[in-house]
Amino acid sequence: MRFIQLKIMLCFAVFTLLPAKILAQNNQKIVLTGIITGVEGKPIENATLSSTQDNVSITTDAAGSYYITVTPDADLQVQAEGYQSLSIKASVGIEDISLKSITVDQVQIAFKKEDAQNLMGGISYINVPEIISKNYTTYSLDGAQALVGGFNGSLWGMGGYLVLVDGVPREASSVLSTEIEQITFLKGASAATLYGSRAAKGVVYITTKKGKIQKQQITSRLDNGVFIPKSLPKYLGSAEYMQYYNQARANDGLDPLYTDETIYNFASGKNPYRYPNVNYYAPEYVKKFYFNYDANVEITGGNKVARYFTNVNFMSQQDPLQEFGEAANNNMNRFNIRGNVDLSINDRISATIGANAIYSNTRGVNTNYWQNAATLRPHLFSPLLPISMIEPGDAATLALANSSNYIIDNQYLLGGTQLNPTNPFATIYAGGYNTFTSRQFQFNTGVDVKLGDLLDGLSFHTNFAVDYATSYNQSYNNVYATYEANWNTYAGFDQIGSLTKYGKDAKSGVQNISNSAFAQTVAFSGQFDYVKKINEQHNFSAMLIASGFQQSQSAVYHKTSNANLGLNLAYNFDQKYFAEFNGAFVHSAKFAEGNREAFSPTMSLGWKLSNEDFIKNIKSIDNLKVTASAGILNTDLDVNNYYLYQSIYTQTDGAWFSWRDGALNRSTDSRRGENLNLTFAKRKEITFGLEGSFFNRLITLNTNFFINKLEGNIIQAASLYPNYYTTGWPNTSFIPYINYNDDKRTGLDFDLRFNKKAGAVDLTLGFTGTYLNTEASKRAELYEDSYQNRQGKPLDALWGLKSDGFFRDAADIQNSPSQTFGQVKPGDIKYKDQNGDGIIDMKDEVYLGKAGWNGAPLTFGINFTAKWNNFTFFAIVTGQTGAYGMKNNSYYWIDGEDKYSINVRNSWTEETKDTATFPRLTSLNSDNNYRSSDFWIYSTNRIDLSKVQITYDFPKKALNQTFFNGLSVYALGADLLTLAKEREYMELNIGSAPQNRYFNLGLKALF
Repeated sequence: MRFIQLKIMLCFAVFTLLPAKILAQNNQKIVLTGIITGVEGKPIENATLSSTQDNVSITTDAAGSYYITVTPDADLQVQAEGYQSLSIKASVGIEDISLKSITVDQVQIAFKKEDAQNLMGGISYINVPEIISKNYTTYSLDGAQALVGGFNGSLWGMGGYLVLVDGVPREASSVLSTEIEQITFLKGASAATLYGSRAAKGVVYITTKKGKIQKQQITSRLDNGVFIPKSLPKYLGSAEYMQYYNQARANDGLDPLYTDETIYNFASGKNPYRYPNVNYYAPEYVKKFYFNYDANVEITGGNKVARYFTNVNFMSQQDPLQEFGEAANNNMNRFNIRGNVDLSINDRISATIGANAIYSNTRGVNTNYWQNAATLRPHLFSPLLPISMIEPGDAATLALANSSNYIIDNQYLLGGTQLNPTNPFATIYAGGYNTFTSRQFQFNTGVDVKLGDLLDGLSFHTNFAVDYATSYNQSYNNVYATYEANWNTYAGFDQIGSLTKYGKDAKSGVQNISNSAFAQTVAFSGQFDYVKKINEQHNFSAMLIASGFQQSQSAVYHKTSNANLGLNLAYNFDQKYFAEFNGAFVHSAKFAEGNREAFSPTMSLGWKLSNEDFIKNIKSIDNLKVTASAGILNTDLDVNNYYLYQSIYTQTDGAWFSWRDGALNRSTDSRRGENLNLTFAKRKEITFGLEGSFFNRLITLNTNFFINKLEGNIIQAASLYPNYYTTGWPNTSFIPYINYNDDKRTGLDFDLRFNKKAGAVDLTLGFTGTYLNTEASKRAELYEDSYQNRQGKPLDALWGLKSDGFFRDAADIQNSPSQTFGQVKPGDIKYKDQNGDGIIDMKDEVYLGKAGWNGAPLTFGINFTAKWNNFTFFAIVTGQTGAYGMKNNSYYWIDGEDKYSINVRNSWTEETKDTATFPRLTSLNSDNNYRSSDFWIYSTNRIDLSKVQITYDFPKKALNQTFFNGLSVYALGADLLTLAKEREYMELNIGSAPQNRYFNLGLKALF
């Protein structure tokens, strides 16, 4: 008789089956049969089990059962590609047995991995392979708002979070989703403390994939997507612009600029070269759709000694501009390769080494087309002039035309005027092109040493990384001539009588290098870990850490640095009671000596109620844990400069004084006073967490309530010092920087999931979200009227005037408070006098609403999965409510010689005074109308259908006669629908490329 303990090692997690006695005789093989199931007990179809051991074999039958044959002395190791929470319900041919499995996710947190069931709150995570199998994307954080609570582009509304890739500060865009194993969101102060000062606003930790003990597996993806612009700005055509511009001049008491005949000629469209009507968003200039291509190959495998992982990706994306001139060659190409190797040198020492290289080139034209499209009026010039319309027999004009180096399609000259001798169209045709080149190389290595010979449970870990990034622009900047036609009609039709040439054609042939930039990151960490279990109930662990990183950038004198010592002490009793202390001793050179170090302590407690006897017998509760934490995290994250503690005297920026002899001399001016007591701001925080699953995992919940205050933000507060500390001229200040302002945030995040099997369909529905309330709890301010105090208001408060309709006539203006924002006329916006002083000025500005800069008061996400047979349907919905924006761009704020959008059609006139929704037009300045006020405010409430994907996984039996181990096809759509009162405005981009919907067809194959 022999007894065997079976250990099953599955992808991304390790599960240990509780000791089970398996009856065997001599060396007889044992066959375990069973269906592979997920953590919710659901059958998992198309799982791929493999093992590289000689004494283990795995076969399947038509019913989907796996037969695992193993000799009694085997240490069974099995991998299931693409799954993380699996168990095996097994039986033995000799004697039926019941094996109870413990399934535990391993979650990367600060400097270690921890079982998911032991997390202390303020932490969320995403196992990316599980998501990407049904929700393909390339950007690492795409859709995260709908997958975890507390993240909406920032963590708990703090903004400026630290991104770590394998423990090294890197951009989230430097790693693709196909390269990622897990993303951890360290939201709470206690969770982020060990990373020091620069982690004060939370940490997003991205863990990349590693090799596995298995036969080599190759996974490839091919994707072809199409971008379709959501919405394009709408501007008036030439004739309509002229009509409204004449109306603007009439409102100003001026004569019309354009005659009725001129307007008619532009409206007729009979000669668009003489009477141009340029629509910058017309199909001949902007594509209705454009393509994106993506190819990815992933190779993984290994054995006990060495495991390897390689990911190669190539992406190519077209440009939304139509293919004319140099724009025909616009594109973006990105190639990257990531690889790592993990080595088990012996039983005590292991090592890892990894590298990532990214090569990116973006070719474009030498003009900002979208910015010009938002500013250039439609009637100014014709982009092209036909040579065929030159008066016959005019040899001199024909010779001038034919002398051009840029005759487009052998029949057109580049158009221009004296006021617009260059323009975006001519530049695209003749101005050359530029290529933005970016190169990134990332290298990291680490060594793990078990020191059990010195002390049982002791180990040492070290990591070192060096990253380099360079970028530059290469361009050919050509100069060119444009031509303005002088038209005549004496022959009875339009013809060009002569040409006026502006500029000259010239190609230098010189390749210009500009905007060169260089960045380097060096990161290091070393730590001693101690893990000890006593009497199977007392679990101790500790870490002593030294870590830091330094980032240098070209043209930046001071390097960005973060250095600290960390201490972690953790204890749990019988997986029931938990306590953890995290502390960091941080350093910053931004303060004077004596204030450059600080200690950041945090403490967390947890209680797993479901392990208590009074809970165990409640069948509806599977798991229930409560946590609480508190702490102080010192940070210099918002200190934007070094030496703020020093006084500064400058002559370089001093004022000029002229003496009687005519000599000019600069004054020596003070810019600030000295404050050697300047020190860190402090994030003080209390959090409470609840984690649970109910009704056999039908419902799972993870939620956190938090209150944090960032105290001692650094400001230069004039209101706290006598007014003689500053002078207007010469520009002088003796006011020092001090720790003063406080910011308070209170909120709740949640992640609620429902898992249900309805017949043959597996359903999963998740709700995630963050509710956030912010307050400027302390401010240095001095306002005459208390309603203008920023203290007590939200951190993202919008301030402005309250509108009261339009002035109807001169009498209305006369009977209203005096306006100080320029001379007003009927049709201008009327404002409310908040303080009753009879004057409308900045003292009448009031709080208008929350802007939601770091997240609206409520942001939420919904994720839904339905699996039937081999089909998987997945959808993401995101939304927000409670915040406001200001329509203050050039699409709405229009005066002078600005381009007119269709909004002016609703402008105020004497005839439309009762129905107008837009102020009167003016050809002059309109300071009164175009300033922050509730007239321009709009609600940013919205619900977005962010993603829909349908996936079909070919059955295993259909692939038996092929070289595929797995095959999937999928179709997806992104940014499909927005439900919002202001949807049209929200989907518009003014001065930049349009927003897009995205549709994609993809193929995934395993070999």
